Order: sequence, then C-alpha cells, then structure tokens
Amino acid sequence: MALPERKQAEDPEELLDPTAVQRAYRRERLRRRAREDRAREKQLAGLRFWLAVVLVIGTSIGLAILIWQQIHRLFGL
Repeated sequence: MALPERKQAEDPEELLDPTAVQRAYRRERLRRRAREDRAREKQLAGLRFWLAVVLVIGTSIGLAILIWQQIHRLFGL
C-alpha cells in the first residue's frame, strides 16, 4: 500500500522556534550545575561522616580516660 506524500516545508527557519536554542543552552547549564551540586554535596557528606566518626571516637577515648582516673582514685589501683 502506498504511503501519502509528505508535505515539504517552505522554509526550515520558519519551523524553528526562535527560543529553542536558548532554552536548550539554559537546560544544559541547569543540568550541569545540578550535577556539580550533587558532586559537591557528596563530598561534604563524606566529610561530615568522618568528622562525626572522629568526634565519637575522641569522646569515647576522653570518657574512658576520665573513668579510668576515677576508678584509680576511688579504689587505688
């Protein structure tokens, strides 16, 4: 079965949205910025995690020393 003949556009520039290129550039800039923001947030999350780990370990060591000193003072070990 034969297909209907396609209509040819008179002028391809008439079919092009004048703001399409600007919108595409803007969309790509937003996507790039979002990707960079995600990478930055991922780095900061890792830094916050290790900071929390160091803080917990430091506090635990400090409390252990304090408790050991109190035991030593009370019982004379």
